[in-house]
Amino acid sequence: MPGEMGIVDSPTSDLTVVAPAPARRLDQFLAAALPSYSRARLQHFIATGCVSCNGIPVHNAASPVAAGARFLIQPPPVLPAQPLAQPIPLDILYEDAALIVLDKPAGLVVHPAPGSPDHTLVNALLAHCGESLPGIGGERRPGIVHRLDKNTSGLMVVAKSEAALTRLSAAFAARDLDRAYLALAWGLPTPPAGSIDGPIGRDPRDRKRMALVRQGGKPALTHYTTLRHWHAAVSLLRCQLATGRTHQIRVHLAARAHPLVGDPVYLRRVPAAARALPAAPRATLLDFPRQALHAAVLGFHHPITGVALRFERQPPDDFQSLLRQLDTGTAGP
Repeated sequence: MPGEMGIVDSPTSDLTVVAPAPARRLDQFLAAALPSYSRARLQHFIATGCVSCNGIPVHNAASPVAAGARFLIQPPPVLPAQPLAQPIPLDILYEDAALIVLDKPAGLVVHPAPGSPDHTLVNALLAHCGESLPGIGGERRPGIVHRLDKNTSGLMVVAKSEAALTRLSAAFAARDLDRAYLALAWGLPTPPAGSIDGPIGRDPRDRKRMALVRQGGKPALTHYTTLRHWHAAVSLLRCQLATGRTHQIRVHLAARAHPLVGDPVYLRRVPAAARALPAAPRATLLDFPRQALHAAVLGFHHPITGVALRFERQPPDDFQSLLRQLDTGTAGP
């Protein structure tokens, strides 16, 4: 039988809630109906697509609630408090008692989360480092100072001690380090070198995306240089971050009509620039299964010794293959 707030029993962990009367905000209504969940937790459920109204996903916590509206809440699976150690190979460039610098492959998630509960970089680090990592940086993100998207490859630094974590985190917060990315983007930026300055926040039309926003965003600044281009249809860019926002390079370039090759989120249609390429390389680029983005340079001062460290790594084989096919497929007779 429905309860006071219209909670319908379910044989699964999903919950169905029926609104007996109108309410001003969805998150407030759900918090009253489901007191075992905090309002912040319910807002997270809404933002990540775990709540639907009459079969349609709802992403706005401030949405008004109509009387009789039927909400389905599908909480993500509960994750263990401590990630498991899993022996996953790591490409380590440097390691000492304080930190590890590694080259993360595309396809590897950095830390456990709903949808990726294991086989992440954190699981691999726990297997590699043993008991030195647990508890650093929080239960589910031991040693993680910064992150790369799952399908972005490249250089990362991981802390192995509390002192290293604190000082590296401060360096990232102050932008007291050097980070450069290689990006393969559609079109040819004008001017060929410059900066993109625009605040980034959640896309109000799609909460799973980021976007340039007029209100509520965080300042974001990306410097770029065009290294090469092919028929002005696709360009190899070097991007340096003055800030570190979620999807920053991907959002800034897409906002300038130069989305990354293969970007599954910000490349929504075949770019007009693609028509300038011969058929073979055009097909290869359009079929590339991930964003063509690689963290190529990472420089910082050692958090314990103060010694300046700088690392550089070329893109992985799939990225390099795109460049080779562009060179051969667009060469003149």
